[in-house]
Amino acid sequence: MHTDTQEIMLKVESLNTFYGKAQILFDMTLEVRHGEVNVLLGRNGAGKTTTFKSIMGIVSPRSGMITYKGQAIQSLPPFKTCALGLGYVPEDRRIFSKLTILENFEVGKQPPREGLEPWTPERLFELFPNLGERRNQAGGTLSGGEQQMLTIARTLMGNPEMIILDEPSEGLAPVIVEQLAQTIQRLKSEGVSILLAEQNLNFARYVCDRAYILYQGSVCHESAIDSLAQEAYEKYCAL
Repeated sequence: MHTDTQEIMLKVESLNTFYGKAQILFDMTLEVRHGEVNVLLGRNGAGKTTTFKSIMGIVSPRSGMITYKGQAIQSLPPFKTCALGLGYVPEDRRIFSKLTILENFEVGKQPPREGLEPWTPERLFELFPNLGERRNQAGGTLSGGEQQMLTIARTLMGNPEMIILDEPSEGLAPVIVEQLAQTIQRLKSEGVSILLAEQNLNFARYVCDRAYILYQGSVCHESAIDSLAQEAYEKYCAL
C-alpha cells in the first residue's frame, strides 16, 4: 500500500507530450512507489499509451520531468531506460514469431541486478507453466494469451525492478486473465513495482494498489483502488 516510507520508483511530473502539433498529454503527473501496482484507467484515446511511450523514451515529451529511482530519464533513448531496470510490455505483444520461446528469452536477457534474484528460463517456466510445455515452439504458433505471457516473460529476462504493462488483459479469455492476475500478484510479492493500463475494472481492483483515471490527456481522479469512486469510473472510463 501507499506509505510515505516506501521509496518512489517512478515519478512523472507535469508531462506535456505532442504528436506533431497535437498535444496528447497535459501536465500528466503520477508516481509509483517500490512494490506498488498502480493502474491508469481511461477510455481509448485518454493518453495511457502515450504516457508509457513518454516514460520509456519512445516519444519525447515537450516538457516535464520523469525520474526513475531518482534519476532523470525523460531525455534517454529506450535502450538506456531499459538498461536502468525499467521493463515495458507494449499492447501489441511484439514477440519474435519465428523464434522459439527459449530464443525469445535470450533476446530479452540482461545482466542480474544487485539485490534481485535473477530471472532464468526455469524460474519463468514455474511462473508460466504453459510456456514450459512449449519451450521449443515458435512464438508465432502460440495463442494470444500465451503470446502475452511470453512478452512478459521476455521482459522479465531483463531483470527489471519495475514493469510497465499496456492493457495486459485485453482480448484474453477469462481463465488466462485470472492466470495473469496471479502472475502480477507473484511479481509484486517478489518486490517488482508495476504500472499498468487497464479497462477491466475488476482486474484492476484485484491486482492494484492505486488508480489514476485519465481523461483527455491528464489525471482527473486519483485514489487508492479500494476507495475508487464508482461514479468517477463510470463518468470517465465506462464505454
